[in-house]
Amino acid sequence: MTTVPERPAEIRIRDFGEVDLGLSPVEAVAEADRCLRCKKPFCVSGCPVGIDIPAFVQEVAAGNFRGAARIVREQNMFPAICGRVCPQETQCEGACILGNKETPIRIGALERFVADWERENDPTHPEVATPTGKRVAVVGSGPAGLTAAAELARAGHAVTIFESLHEAGGVLTYGIPAFRLPKDVVKAEIDQVLALGVRLKKNHLAGRSVGVDELLAYDAVFLATGAGLPAFMGIPGENLNGVYSANEFLTRVNLMHADAFPEFDTPVMHGARVAVIGGGNVAMDAARVARRLGARVFLIYRRGEEEMPARRVEVLHAKEEGIEFYTCTNPTRILGEQCVTGIECVKMSLCGLDASGRPSPEPIEGSEFTLDVDMVIQAIGTSPNPLLVSLIPGLERGRKGNVVVDEEGRTSIPHVFAGGDIATGAATVIEAMGSAKRAAAAINTMLKGE
Repeated sequence: MTTVPERPAEIRIRDFGEVDLGLSPVEAVAEADRCLRCKKPFCVSGCPVGIDIPAFVQEVAAGNFRGAARIVREQNMFPAICGRVCPQETQCEGACILGNKETPIRIGALERFVADWERENDPTHPEVATPTGKRVAVVGSGPAGLTAAAELARAGHAVTIFESLHEAGGVLTYGIPAFRLPKDVVKAEIDQVLALGVRLKKNHLAGRSVGVDELLAYDAVFLATGAGLPAFMGIPGENLNGVYSANEFLTRVNLMHADAFPEFDTPVMHGARVAVIGGGNVAMDAARVARRLGARVFLIYRRGEEEMPARRVEVLHAKEEGIEFYTCTNPTRILGEQCVTGIECVKMSLCGLDASGRPSPEPIEGSEFTLDVDMVIQAIGTSPNPLLVSLIPGLERGRKGNVVVDEEGRTSIPHVFAGGDIATGAATVIEAMGSAKRAAAAINTMLKGE
């Protein structure tokens, strides 16, 4: 097994440089050569976008990196992104037969390697079909929107993406920190989509600067506005200065460069002692960003570490970087008059299973304690963005605000489709891409009149 090298924690907490350094060509070939060439490759069924994993791994083993990159791009226009942030351990690598007796093939590291090699040597673009004369509007330029746009452009349709922010990429740009996903990598993969002929209109808020009637005039519409509405606990003190949602905190730093204020216009508070509430990947991102801004960081999660939804590697990296974990702990009140001065918590015991199948936490009487903090970041989940979908007449929505779709992304309006977090609620990048591919295939079928 080849281990991917990493920058030491004591160095990387001083900047936003990438943690994982990636495989060298020699290491990539050696890792790919471990593949058993299974007759029934379960790794493919474990991939939400259906990459021919054995074929691309075999090309890496043969040293044909260009050929490997082309195989990957047939099904995935964003291999450099997915190779970095997808939870391969529960998908393709989790299905690898080698995992029964030893370590699975490092499919994610190999995907990242071939994508980085291609970008640095000779980027290639997939072929585009003859123009069909059909127009498609894609609302949102996150993983789902970009994927649908690429698939539909390759099919010959004229695609326009409407993005409300001043930079494209959605959560890839504003949500995931550069130490996990460098922004030049995101830009390069977006440029690959634009090279297919896709038009990108930034600073265009669909439903406002672009009217609903204008959108619905397109031959097809794909909604991919994500899950940008943050959730809060509803505890006393949430209105104090120094309380952030993880969405706001990460957007200020990742998209608006608040870490470099006043060189850039957007400020963000630099807390000395920061509490981050949550146990998912977003909580890990917020905690690790706050650490890089100089804070001592306490991560508070109401269940045990084993129940954390974050990837194990993100938990490990957070611990290496000095994040202090308070598990089986739940905040009850944020203290302060105008500004945050502390957070009151209670210890929790894990009892019977809840609806999600995880142990249900219950407060332990008399276990209350207080942490002295001057900043609190809540990372307990998000809901679908309601800004556009509430303006479209006849669009059916679920009780959580999500757009109701069938398995192919069709909504209650015949030529309107949706995918990604706006339909499923907050999920992974690759799951959003998978839903967008299915919807794009259905849109293509509809536009061809089949």
